[in-house]
Amino acid sequence: MNPRRRSFLPLLFLLSFAAIALYSFHYSSSSSSLNLSLSLSQPNPNHNPNPNPTFLIKLLAFDRIDSLHRCLRSLAAADYAADRVALHVFLDHFVPPADPVNGSAVLDRKLEESRRILELVDGFRWPHGEKLVHYRTANAGLQAQWLEAWWPSSDDEFAFVVEDDLELSPLYYKFLKGLVLKYYYDRSNYSPSIFGASLQRPRFVAGKHGNKLQVDNETRLFLYQMVGTWGQLLFPKQWKEFRLWYDVHKSKGIKPILQGMVTTGWYKRMGERIWTPWFIKFIHSQGYYNIYTNFQQERALSISHRDAGVNYGRKVGPDSNLLDGSSLDFNLWELQPLRNLKLYDFCFREVFPGRIVRSFHQLGPVLEPLQEQKTIILISLYKTEKSSARNLICHLEKVGMQNYILISDNSEFLMDLARRGYPVIDANQLIYTIRGYTSLGSENSRKELVKEILVKANVIKYSLELGYNIWLIEGNIIPISATLPVPSDQSYDFFAALDSELLFIRSSQTSLSIWVDSFISKAATEGNSVSMQYRSFIYLIAKALETKDALRLWRLNEWAIAINNMNPTTANENGKNLVFWPRDMAWTSVQRELQRLDLWLIDVDSSCTAVFCHQR
Repeated sequence: MNPRRRSFLPLLFLLSFAAIALYSFHYSSSSSSLNLSLSLSQPNPNHNPNPNPTFLIKLLAFDRIDSLHRCLRSLAAADYAADRVALHVFLDHFVPPADPVNGSAVLDRKLEESRRILELVDGFRWPHGEKLVHYRTANAGLQAQWLEAWWPSSDDEFAFVVEDDLELSPLYYKFLKGLVLKYYYDRSNYSPSIFGASLQRPRFVAGKHGNKLQVDNETRLFLYQMVGTWGQLLFPKQWKEFRLWYDVHKSKGIKPILQGMVTTGWYKRMGERIWTPWFIKFIHSQGYYNIYTNFQQERALSISHRDAGVNYGRKVGPDSNLLDGSSLDFNLWELQPLRNLKLYDFCFREVFPGRIVRSFHQLGPVLEPLQEQKTIILISLYKTEKSSARNLICHLEKVGMQNYILISDNSEFLMDLARRGYPVIDANQLIYTIRGYTSLGSENSRKELVKEILVKANVIKYSLELGYNIWLIEGNIIPISATLPVPSDQSYDFFAALDSELLFIRSSQTSLSIWVDSFISKAATEGNSVSMQYRSFIYLIAKALETKDALRLWRLNEWAIAINNMNPTTANENGKNLVFWPRDMAWTSVQRELQRLDLWLIDVDSSCTAVFCHQR
């Protein structure tokens, strides 16, 4: 046998198998439809069939005695249903005058105010459990008051943090306990991505140029990334995680800078006087959410009187109307399953987690919201560094691209992306819905290549059947525009760049017919002339279609610009839609070039350095 011919037999076998599998493609009978009423819920690893949660009230106070007295009265008047609830009062110390001699009158007044506050707290009767008073010896500031108020003693201990200018509804505790039992202890409604619950009325969108914060009148609860400071319940495991994250970042001098956020401006002005930018940066890096209420008529179970202090230079007045028994005109205690709660990001855009395609039945519902755009961008993350993939996703966010779906064989990575709201195709699962695949007996390296070919080919086939144009791009390409154009040359339905995995297929009956009837079989026929070094999906397509006169070949630089041909001043002014680098370029060199061009958009937590709001 000719040695050269023998060297191509494995590839010929691979492509022949692909042809058989493509023709016998069908939807697995065991596949279930995708539930687009998506949920973050997971089994709780610390599930307790007989929960006995401990609640601690952490009251943070400074120098506002009237505010503190009002807050204490409202807390004491709440209905605790005979539960034992501890009250921990943290009294921050005043800042002494720089010159105690010349400022003696000011010093005496501050000392007297402190004595009065201590007498109030000491004499205040707390009938619901332990009362503890922590009087600081020096001024700690608002950030330390929050961060040092609690270290959970167990996974069953919860902290409800209130500042001294708040007023609580008598119903607040019963409502919070119901939330904990439902969304922390109920196995079917638990999510590790929920860090707590805020009782304040949601009003603030932290992302610059974000959507108006507005939910429909029927929505009582929803999930929102923003932390609340006017009555925030904290879950123990997530708070511990934050404190350890904070320790690492603070110790290493890493600032909580998140571009595109109003709160970053606060931090630049106020620095370490405030704590929320730290927690917001943590939430963003982890993809966590907070439970919020929506009671209409500007009502809430916790209201801030916005008295003069760190956040307000002068008294502003109540932010909301206090919801109590007399104004309760709906069933406050009815809590929806977690899967029914809507999620919103910092821009107050709705997030849809859990869009994981594991069978071809599930692909249609994921693509359905993109019908108006008519073009799907299939982004392949095969053999792509995680940091490169995350940087690419940050660029998708930056340009506001919506009509894409990510595909990879890294199931764990895809699960995290899906949890954060990105649509993904899990090739490891999808491959088993293609008849004949499991009978393949080739070696592992061949099997991985077959999997990639079969999954991509069938995803493209199904998308064409649904009437979508298809762009296929690889992880070495970054979109720098919100849309990729449809080639204007109507004489071709297939366009491919051989110097990278870039493919465009126009949706038509002709292209679908060629794809199903000609591509794989022609590729198999061309097996003898395909060198083993070219195992690119796009290359195989080009070889299969080049004699069909259905494919136009073009070089990638017609649509894209290489990073080594760019400079920072012209990176976004080149008229191209894509930035790319050679697949064989060392990753360290790629990252260095992207950083030079300000195209490296991830931080030390592998999360985006900015929040990008695009109103919809």
